Amino acid sequence: MAAGPTPSTAASFRPPLPPPPPCFDYRSASLADTRAAAAAINPALAGLVESGALVRIPRRRFGPVPAWRPPDFAEPEEVWILGTSHLSAESTEDVERVLRAVRPDNVVVELCRSRAGIMYASDNASGEPLLKSNMFSLGGTKFFGAVNRSINLGGQSALALRLLLAVFSSKISSGANRPFGEEFRAARRVSEDIDAQLVLGDRPIEITLERALKSLSWDEKTKLVIALFRGITSTTDTPDEKASVSPYELYKKLSSSYPSLLQPLIHERDMFLAWSLKRSKAVNKSKTVVGVIGKGHMNGVVYALMSDQGELRFRDLVGRDSSETWASSIVKGLVRDTVIGVALWALYELVQAAL
Repeated sequence: MAAGPTPSTAASFRPPLPPPPPCFDYRSASLADTRAAAAAINPALAGLVESGALVRIPRRRFGPVPAWRPPDFAEPEEVWILGTSHLSAESTEDVERVLRAVRPDNVVVELCRSRAGIMYASDNASGEPLLKSNMFSLGGTKFFGAVNRSINLGGQSALALRLLLAVFSSKISSGANRPFGEEFRAARRVSEDIDAQLVLGDRPIEITLERALKSLSWDEKTKLVIALFRGITSTTDTPDEKASVSPYELYKKLSSSYPSLLQPLIHERDMFLAWSLKRSKAVNKSKTVVGVIGKGHMNGVVYALMSDQGELRFRDLVGRDSSETWASSIVKGLVRDTVIGVALWALYELVQAAL
């Protein structure tokens, strides 16, 4: 399994690409290429193509390979993207069907290193650990290592926010009665069967949450924490809380109340996923790459793949702001992380005791 480069610190972001314009529709932009290729591989994939769940982007649609890439670097000949629902049995079947039909060299999943354990969750009879797992969970056999990584990359406040979001996400998704991330476990199993390399393609969640906190004012941070706490401790279930809520849908809901969150939670991750699919070292000289991502990211990722003219660079997606020194970063972050982190940890402990 290949993971993307690990940044040494949480990032200051310089958006290399704008978000998709309102007129952009990934399905119409890719339909002709996808129809022809899917029909040649397996006509049974036609339903996924017509619904927009499966798209193919050939290398000729990528734009030029940037000059800063080494001369021996070659982007994939084609990238297939399958949009999934993280709580759907049908998506699991779709992943197996597409991967066995396309037989890619690399399978890029919408996970990062600290969430990779989702793909290896035990399939025990009770299913209890799986049902409690979600995109924000801290898990795996090296739990304290995951905690340390989260603090190093995002700080205490981002870790505490992640834990609150994990509890909140578990509550609002409880009505689905489905284990989270089965399509990722299917991607891992099939990748092993067909000897494809598994690639962790999402930006580290620690950096994403740290970026999200930085985008909010102190007043907005306070309101967000209070809103999450009220949602977790509420004993009243609304119809929405009994529906299957994906991380993307949760991000969209948060962004509607806090518009500044839209950039770090969605647009920036779309660009990072596009970079992983076509420009990371893991996919160098690949013939075929398949991405398994949440369907809500499809429009943004396809737009980034097609509109990029060499702007997508790892250092720009997660790199430090050159104007900020290491010392000033430590001093500025110490008070913030300590105050916010202690407050969020206290709230989390209260929530855990109440559940």
